[in-house]
This record gives sequence, C-alpha cells and structure tokens, in this order.
Amino acid sequence: MEEPIKKFFRLAPGKEVRLKGAYFVECTDFIKDENGEITEIHCTYDPETKSGSGFEGRKVKGTLHWVCVDDCVNAQARLYDYMMLDNQDDPNGEMIMNPESVIVRENCKIEPSIKDALKGERFQFMRNGYFCVDTKDSNKDLPVFNRIVSLKSSFKITK
Repeated sequence: MEEPIKKFFRLAPGKEVRLKGAYFVECTDFIKDENGEITEIHCTYDPETKSGSGFEGRKVKGTLHWVCVDDCVNAQARLYDYMMLDNQDDPNGEMIMNPESVIVRENCKIEPSIKDALKGERFQFMRNGYFCVDTKDSNKDLPVFNRIVSLKSSFKITK
C-alpha cells in the first residue's frame, strides 16, 4: 500500500516490519509497471534484529510471513467453504448453492520442505488454515493442497 491507512501494520514506504524468522525490514522504494501495479519493492534490513537473537532495541507492530523466492515451489490451493448458502436468501426458502464453495488459487508459493509431502498429509499454513495434500490430483510437479479448516470461521448459528 503506497499510502497506508491508520492502523495498517504491514509493509509500506517508510514503514518497518519483521519478516517471520528473519529480520526487521523497511520499505525504501518500489517500482511500478505501465499499468501502475507495484512489481518490485526495495527494502533495507537491520542485521541486529535477527529473529531469536534477543534483540530488544525497538518493536514493530507487523510480522510478515514469507517464502524465499530462490527455492520456493509452485503449488495449487483449493479453498473449500460451505456448499450451500442460508436459505433465507431465497424467496421460496430453498437452499442456494454457494458459488464460492471452492476457490482455486494457482501459483501459490510454498516451502520446498513440503513439496514431497505424502497424499493426505496435513499442515497448518500460517494465518490461512489447515490443509491436506490432495489424494487424487497432487503430484511431484504440482502439489495440490485442500483447505479443510479455516482459522476464522464465518459460521453463524441461526435460531
């Protein structure tokens, strides 16, 4: 975000965040393409702030989870949700199919350590939910992960 809103604790120009398991970084510049989309972010890091080093000189409010571009692996993620919507949305009281009951995300970047996970094996992807390796479509060239539980449920009990 070029001009962050109040209480935006993520990476932005002049803002500092922690990279999970690494260092504090500060955004110093960014480059846009011909459509105005940000394609590069330039940052500096503070070598004294290495995660686990005991550094307590200052605090940052945001922590970003990241994957190293040099060795990450492409994967597919299928985000499953409720198949049916609440029937109060239909004038006849009939169940309505949820058009977003599955959302497929292509080109997800994952750690190389889980590339060769066994079919059915389960993982927690930080801040996303619990996933299992798809037993039918996952393969060595394209691991496929199915979300089985989201971390924040949007489920509402109706009375």
